[in-house]
Amino acid sequence: MPTLPAVGRRWEARKPPECATRAWNPHSARDILWLPMTVVVAMLRGVNLPSHNRIKMGALRDLCKSLKLFDPQTYVQSGNVIFGTQEPDLAALTRRLENGVERRFGFRTDVIVRTTSEMRSVVARNPFARRRGIEPSKLLVDFLASDPCPEARKNILTIKTDPEELHIEGRELYIYFPNGAGRSKLSWPAIERELKTTGTARNWNTVTMMLEIAEKLESSP
Repeated sequence: MPTLPAVGRRWEARKPPECATRAWNPHSARDILWLPMTVVVAMLRGVNLPSHNRIKMGALRDLCKSLKLFDPQTYVQSGNVIFGTQEPDLAALTRRLENGVERRFGFRTDVIVRTTSEMRSVVARNPFARRRGIEPSKLLVDFLASDPCPEARKNILTIKTDPEELHIEGRELYIYFPNGAGRSKLSWPAIERELKTTGTARNWNTVTMMLEIAEKLESSP
């Protein structure tokens, strides 16, 4: 797993060891560290379905705060939360979130994370960007938990998807549903079996809005 690139910095008060003789002052420059902070988009898989895995977005923000994540902001009800973090290890951050969801809400689910720069890349690599007539609500991006091997990438393109159109770029699948995803017969389990990894899908409107929120958070002082 790659580590998170530092894109900003944030002051944080750190208490000295118990053996220190002087009093701790969180407002003193001696007791404040200049630490890196990265903005991350986290997407929970399979939450707020009609009958199970229900999470209120306010409760999700509270969970993030309890995990020492900065300024968590949620978008729509499908389990999207954007925040700042000083955790440099992407895999460790994912485990913290998955474990936190299980403890707080009583079920385990995958959490897929992307940095702001990775989200920019997702938007930039959109294979439908120059295509006329593409409706954003019918274009889905499936964010994969891991990078598929070359053989899996080749096999996924052999799956019959008509009338849907599928492209794989990096750790993302771009799928266009001309008749809407709700009427599609495309098999998500078959896709995951071929890729040997899980993922979670968001439509293009959600993708671009999450990036917009992340960029605003990234530029905040």
